[in-house]
Amino acid sequence: MPPTTDMERYLTAYARSLGISVHGEVDGAPVLVVDFSNIVEGRPGALHGGAISGLLETAGYAVLRARLQTESRNPQLKPINITVQFLSAGKQKPSYAKGRITRLGRRNANVSVEAWQDDQDRPIATAVMNILMADREG
Repeated sequence: MPPTTDMERYLTAYARSLGISVHGEVDGAPVLVVDFSNIVEGRPGALHGGAISGLLETAGYAVLRARLQTESRNPQLKPINITVQFLSAGKQKPSYAKGRITRLGRRNANVSVEAWQDDQDRPIATAVMNILMADREG
C-alpha cells in the first residue's frame, strides 16, 4: 500500500506526536502505522501500551471520520467507552492498525480496531470503541 497523504487529515496532533501516519487504505478504511522509536518505547525493546492504545484509538476515529465524510456528516466525536485488549508485546518494528465500523447510527457509533505487526491475522492488540456523535454548535 503506498502512503496516502489525502487521508492524513484524519490524524490529530497527538497522533502525529507519536509518529503515527497513514500507511494506505483498504476498503475505505485508513491503515495507520507507527514505527518503533524511543518516543513509543515502554520497557526496553518493547512498544509502550499507551502508544498501542493511541494507535488503536486513532485508527478507530480515522475510519469513522472517513465514513462520515462520505455521508457529508461532520459531528463532534466524543468517546463513551474504549476498551483495549493487549494480546502480545509489541516488538521493535512497525505497528499497523485498521478500524471497522460495526454499527453506525444517527447519534452513536461502534467501532472495532486491530493492531498488528508482521501478520494482520495475529493482532498484538484490539479495541472496541463506543462513540457519541454530537451535533456541532455554532
